[in-house]
Amino acid sequence: MKNKPAYGIDSVDHALHLATLLQQEGPLRVTEAAQRLGVARSTAHRLLAMLVYRDFAEQDADRRYCAGPILRRPVFGEPLADLRRIALPHLQSLTARTGETSNLQVVVGDQVRFAASVECDQVLRVGDREGRLLPAHLASGGRSVLATMDEEDVLALYPDPDDSIDLDALVRDLRRVRRQGFAVNDQKTEVGVTAIGCAVRGRPGAVTAAISIAMPTVRYRRDHLPEWVAQITSTAERIAKEWQSVG
Repeated sequence: MKNKPAYGIDSVDHALHLATLLQQEGPLRVTEAAQRLGVARSTAHRLLAMLVYRDFAEQDADRRYCAGPILRRPVFGEPLADLRRIALPHLQSLTARTGETSNLQVVVGDQVRFAASVECDQVLRVGDREGRLLPAHLASGGRSVLATMDEEDVLALYPDPDDSIDLDALVRDLRRVRRQGFAVNDQKTEVGVTAIGCAVRGRPGAVTAAISIAMPTVRYRRDHLPEWVAQITSTAERIAKEWQSVG
């Protein structure tokens, strides 16, 4: 039998309880969430807003809150602790050299998850994305990983694509990414943000990972792209070398 910790943090407990309700019982309105938790409506609204921010919840067409992408997706096939521990010092170095925020991303199916972020210290910067989920075919890290896969395996990820996904265009894009060794996400997932990503080739059968740098689009310059790509790819190679030696 589990007892509540003596020094439990109520806000954390409420958020976890709320995430469990959304996953197991379905959509809730703010008033319903407040009643279930026994808290004020304003408190429930703030908790739900934070769950939405971290992709544990989202709102449907009726403005109800329902389980978000993280709660709907399968867990990763192996622990990420080793990869994250290895990558963080390299991301810190990459951010120091480029002056932009760097990220570690992991791809599962057709989604990419930000497993770690190192923010730069510029006033105008891309913030911490850790825990966020994005469509893999749009994110720079996701596309760089998809480009390492067989085209048949990529197409199998989208058995019933919606109108927003042009599979022929995606295959052509991934061929270009495969040739050049990196991908650019120029405001495909967020207006005003541009990112450059490169796959990290780990052990056979390991999780598929990538690193990226993200910057405000106003600082993106095509003439700087070769320098940025060189920094990213060399960092990815160092991470891959250490990662392959683990275990």
